[in-house]
This record gives sequence, structure tokens and C-alpha cells, in this order.
Amino acid sequence: MPKGYLIGHITVHDPEAYREYVERDTPILERHGGTFIVRGGASETPEGETLDRHVVIEFPSYEAARAAYEDPAYQEVAEIRRRTASSVIVLVEGT
Repeated sequence: MPKGYLIGHITVHDPEAYREYVERDTPILERHGGTFIVRGGASETPEGETLDRHVVIEFPSYEAARAAYEDPAYQEVAEIRRRTASSVIVLVEGT
């Protein structure tokens, strides 16, 4: 079965408040089998435009990635991200 990925591109506007999102989202996503592959770190964009921070979370399946994103507990915490950052979230099936 192909793995699933939640990919986030984020520009944080309020780093202090955003920290709460990072602390609270991790255990929720890990309960769904999520493993953080990329979480911030150095990056460059040799072509096109993107946001500042990048996150890639691997899940056992696409369905697990979707379930993690749709989890009401995650959606409650995601409101912190929505208030403190600009973001694009992508769910994708791997190979």
C-alpha cells in the first residue's frame, strides 16, 4: 500500500504563538502513524515562489494522512496555525 504524506509550506507571522501549535500538533499526528521527515531547517527555492518553512510528514497510507488532517483534535489545534501563519497544506499519496 502506498504511503501518504502531509506537506506543509508555512510562513510564521507570530513565532511565540506558533510554538503552541508545534507542541500540540505533534502527538496528534503521531497517533495517526505520522513520522516527521522534514520539519523546518535550511531550504532554498531555486525556481518559483514558496513560503518560508517546509514540513513533510509520512503516514502509513494516504487514508491515514487524511484521517490525521481531518481529526477534530488536529483541526482545533490547526486554528492556532491559521491565526499565526500563512500556510498551504497538501495531502499526497506516495509511491
